[in-house]
Amino acid sequence: MASRGAELLVGLFVAAGVAALLMLALQVSNLSTLQRGDGYELTAHFDNVGGLTERARVTAAGVTVGRVVDIVYDQRTYTARVTLEIGRRYDRFPEDTSASIHTAGLLGEQYVSLSPGASEEFLGDGGAIRQTQSALVLEELIGQFLFQQAQGD
Repeated sequence: MASRGAELLVGLFVAAGVAALLMLALQVSNLSTLQRGDGYELTAHFDNVGGLTERARVTAAGVTVGRVVDIVYDQRTYTARVTLEIGRRYDRFPEDTSASIHTAGLLGEQYVSLSPGASEEFLGDGGAIRQTQSALVLEELIGQFLFQQAQGD
């Protein structure tokens, strides 16, 4: 009988551990917030998105306001078109808002940061962010540095 109770306790402990790992995985993968369809879409074109992925955060002043929902190569403009879904409660981004790709954390997670402008007109569903700054690619910076060093010698 005592062995049956111990087995039950071990089973409950293992189930609690699996539930904790599942919650941790949801936090790390950003699946727990802002489900698809909860907001309006904006697009932005970048020359280089680096390691930006779908479901990456979109922030304004450090606050998560949305998610990246799609990244495609635009054959007409030869740039990456990034579709952002912004939460409905954040519906007052000026038309001259700029978007840039930043890196956060030890693992190098990339996200889109929005910097509101001063326009009195606001972006709506289907709006386009015209001012963008691409991701900094470390390999390109090192290559430029080495090239400049080689020219100096």
